[in-house]
This record gives sequence, C-alpha cells and structure tokens, in this order.
Amino acid sequence: MRLLLVEDDQMIGEAVLDILRAEHYAVDWVRDGRAAEAALSTETYDLMLLDLGLPGKDGLDILRQFRAARKNTPVLIATARDSIEQRIQGLDAGADDYLLKPYDLGELLARVRALLRRACGRTETVYEHMGVVINSTTHEASVEGQPVVLSYREWAVLDSLLSRPGAVLSRQQLETKIFGWDDGVVSNAVEVYIHGLRKKLGTHLIQNVRGVGYMVPRP
Repeated sequence: MRLLLVEDDQMIGEAVLDILRAEHYAVDWVRDGRAAEAALSTETYDLMLLDLGLPGKDGLDILRQFRAARKNTPVLIATARDSIEQRIQGLDAGADDYLLKPYDLGELLARVRALLRRACGRTETVYEHMGVVINSTTHEASVEGQPVVLSYREWAVLDSLLSRPGAVLSRQQLETKIFGWDDGVVSNAVEVYIHGLRKKLGTHLIQNVRGVGYMVPRP
C-alpha cells in the first residue's frame, strides 16, 4: 500500500515516516500544501495522512479540493487543531478520521489499518482467501496451518492484489503501490516478488493475465 504523508514538522514527519515504512508501507512525504497538491495530481495513493497547518496552502483547502475532484482515497487528518468546531470542519470537508497531536504512533498505525481495511470492504483483521490465511495487522500468512514468512515487499504485492480481488493490476500499477519516490526500482522486481509468493503460498493464488498483469481471483 502506498501512502502520502503531508506533514511540515520535521521531527514528527521523520518519526511517522520511519514507523510507516517499518510496517511495510511505501510512503511519500511532502512538507507543504503546494507539494501535496502536486503529488495528488500525479500519483495514486491508498491513504493520505494530512496535517492542516501547512505552509503554501492550508490542509483543509487541499482536502476540500481533493474531494471536489471526486477522489475517494481515505484521509486521516493528524493535526494540532483541537477545537470541536475544527474537528467538525475537517470531517465535514471529507476526512475519514481525525487524530489530535500529540498522538501515539501505535494508535496512528491502528487507525491507518482500520481505514485501509474499510476501503477494501473488510472489517476483520484475519481472513482466509483461497486457502491462505492472512493477518492484516501482523502481515503474516499461513497455508494449511503452517506459517509462511514473507518479505516486506512480497507482503506489499500480496496486499495490493488482495485489496482488489478480481481486478487485474499491471506491473506498473504494482510498482506504484509498493515503491515510494525514494525507493530504487529494479525492472523485474514485481516478477521476482510474484515468483516468491507463488513458491510460498501456492501457484493458484496469483494468476497471470497474459499481456496485462496479475490478479487474485474473487473468493
């Protein structure tokens, strides 16, 4: 999953970036409102973490403009604006959740996971798909009761495909979901991760649609 972090505070931004990447998310970090606008106009994200008090352009204006463009990406506001009126404004502008600074990083992760599950139409954290049991909280998988160790990029590919069962994702689409701006991309990286997943989880789970890309069948 690829996330956009919009945060101008250097210390907070570095801490959030580190913990999100440690949880295997691909993250792009921008530090002002204009840069956030540019990122949203050129990239596709699975979730946006949005501060409101930004240089260049206020986060609330960014959110309103984003929703006016009919973008349904989940948005978690993380801000120091703590009045009831400001929280109402943020939620009415289209935010899916609202977190006040200073916040616990563990709670931030839990809220991110909840929003991503909801966006995929799931409520449960542990579920089964074609004989593979997946834990979206711990990023673990098991086959016939046997745990399977996945690399963080293998998990990122699997999670991207499982979030849209039945949809075909091209190699380029998968690359945009698992690599951020600062990540080096090897030309055959997706194929390598797909091969690893098939070896560990079975060849039935991820199907190749010739000339188009990859998919996980609907259950």
